[in-house]
Amino acid sequence: MAEQLAIAGGSPVKSDAYPAWPYFDDKDEAILLEVLRSGVWGGYPEPGKYNARFCETFAAYQNGGKAGAHGILMVNGTVTMEVALKALGIGWGDEVIIPALTFAATGYAPIAAGALPVVVDVEPEAWTIDPKAVEAAITPRTKAIMPVHCGQVVSDMDAIVAIARKHGLAIVEDCAHSQGKEWGGQGVGLIGDFGSFSHQSSKILTAGEGGTLLTKDATLARRAHSLIDCGRAKDDAGKEFTFGANFRLGELHAALLNTQMERFEAQRAERETNGRYMEEQLTKVNGVRALKVFDRVTRLSFYRFIIAIDPEAFGGVGNAAVCEALDAEGIGCWVGYESMSDYELFQPHLSRMPVPMQYAKQMDPKSWHTPVANRAAKLEQIYLDENIFRSGKAGVDQAVEALLKLQRHPDVLKKVAAAMAAG
Repeated sequence: MAEQLAIAGGSPVKSDAYPAWPYFDDKDEAILLEVLRSGVWGGYPEPGKYNARFCETFAAYQNGGKAGAHGILMVNGTVTMEVALKALGIGWGDEVIIPALTFAATGYAPIAAGALPVVVDVEPEAWTIDPKAVEAAITPRTKAIMPVHCGQVVSDMDAIVAIARKHGLAIVEDCAHSQGKEWGGQGVGLIGDFGSFSHQSSKILTAGEGGTLLTKDATLARRAHSLIDCGRAKDDAGKEFTFGANFRLGELHAALLNTQMERFEAQRAERETNGRYMEEQLTKVNGVRALKVFDRVTRLSFYRFIIAIDPEAFGGVGNAAVCEALDAEGIGCWVGYESMSDYELFQPHLSRMPVPMQYAKQMDPKSWHTPVANRAAKLEQIYLDENIFRSGKAGVDQAVEALLKLQRHPDVLKKVAAAMAAG
């Protein structure tokens, strides 16, 4: 019988499952039992034993094995960014520049700190924050830039650092996807003032939930520790209080991060090898490319691997239909984040934050001009699941073959798109 797409009743390219995530073994069970028996399950006093151990290990890892970096572990990778901004003294009346293509948490954090998020477009090859758009968006109210390192890419940190220095701005790196990445030999998250990492269940260094801030500034670290521990003073004199809340992470989660950290580098290296192989293989596929990874990226890591498709190479259909058909072929994928101007999850007006009338437009997503991000989100971006890249070259080859197979059946893809549009 002639080849059929799996979504139309044919056999899938990948009939067996890719490796499961998250990965765990006896070490994880043992450390959880150790904490359970200790009776110290919560996050107080902060930092706890397992919390402090992980922070020291992870900070040193991102800092190339060197001392001098500080980690602050808390409940998730959303409040990390809020805490970073508050520790930097950013709040009412200030502006924070963020990219249009990111998770809603990046936009939430400035509002939670009392500041206005200023959304700018992404550049067309890597879909990271566009330095030219950042420069154009700076006003006297601007206090920080929040570049986001999505998927396998890193924002152009040389350009961002230069802009920040020129205008006296802080940098908070959103590294939710980026444990293990390096830019010019420096781990991401330690290039700016703060780096925010997520340990949510799908992330590549996970405890189910949790988030870590990294910084090289001892004063900022101390303030962040205070902010997540109900404002308790953390200085030697015991007098430097903050307006904080309880954002502590419990020791059960912190313990898991220690065992996950032990195997992380081997997992990262495997993903890097197969990610680079994927970049090579995609050069042979018309209308599909891996996002641009700047030459300054000296260590590759990723939560998911992002590719860009040309809809014309798939019968004129966009990423939603292609993802539906890829999933049927056994290739796990996702369409990625919506652009901030169309993002159903991002509803800034519901914050009820008082905004002066002259700045109200900045809180209206429909007023933002972000054409590159809008097109990417609606038509082009596909996030390939990380476990494809823990399956050797064969796992990558199967994903590439599935893309080629889809291109051989544009009429079926058009029917898939029509059915999805009809609901």
